[in-house]
Amino acid sequence: MANDELTVAVLGPGGIGGLLAALLSRAGHRVICLAGEETAETLRTDGIRVRSGLFGDFTAHVEADTVLREPVDACLVAVKHTALDAALDRVPPAALGDALLVPFLNGVEHPATLRARYRPGLVAPAVIRVESTRVAAGVIEHGSPFAEIDLTGEGSGVDRKRLDALAGALDAAGPTTRVLDDEASTLWAKMSFLAPFALLTTRYAVPLGDVRTQHRDELTALVAETAAVSRASGGPADPAQALARYDAFPPQTKSSMQRDAEAGRPLELDAIGGALLRAAERHGVSVPVAARLVRELRDAGH
Repeated sequence: MANDELTVAVLGPGGIGGLLAALLSRAGHRVICLAGEETAETLRTDGIRVRSGLFGDFTAHVEADTVLREPVDACLVAVKHTALDAALDRVPPAALGDALLVPFLNGVEHPATLRARYRPGLVAPAVIRVESTRVAAGVIEHGSPFAEIDLTGEGSGVDRKRLDALAGALDAAGPTTRVLDDEASTLWAKMSFLAPFALLTTRYAVPLGDVRTQHRDELTALVAETAAVSRASGGPADPAQALARYDAFPPQTKSSMQRDAEAGRPLELDAIGGALLRAAERHGVSVPVAARLVRELRDAGH
């Protein structure tokens, strides 16, 4: 990553991956999207069209393939956790070489999975705060007035200069990006917000505004449980701040898990709710509300 221009592969050019691919391409970087043949052909022909109040409406040219075939500086992993195993076949370890592998996945357990498959010092987990949706192959709607990325991995052996170079490229392309030292704290900071939001909006099939009014007691209890697990796992724990963040969101906000349920897609229930319960068990933290919600969602066929 010595040069200003990077070559970046994007595994899963959906709502998150498609937005990042388009922004990086517009900023002058070479982008190779990895997807199924039909999607890859669409991207090669039409590029990625972005509709965004923050970044504007534009079309970005990208390359596309079904598998990584050449060296890159970084590979952004932006698939859902439910599709991760199959998607990783598109990124053979030999082809990845010494590129950074940057997962933008929900949950806290995927870094260990990736480090078992690829060189541990190449896996640089990231979290992103954004609302971005793939409405068709190569068509991305970015709805939030923000896009923020936290990039980590230095404590697990990732070279800080490479993290800084990638963060600089992402930041210049649009999303506010920073490098954080503490991977566990970074992942749990998002998990602490995401788990209550995802579990409650999906369980009751209502947007966040209805959750925080009609199910306020459950929200408060679940936020406290999640904060306790986060604290035990080395992450932040501020239930009052979390509730204030929920109250500041537009009332019609839906979680990605809820949108998946509405569309009949597989849910990231195990990556979010399951991981929360496993962490709670490891640390001896009681989480009765979380356990009940996960059980009810599983009983409903999710």
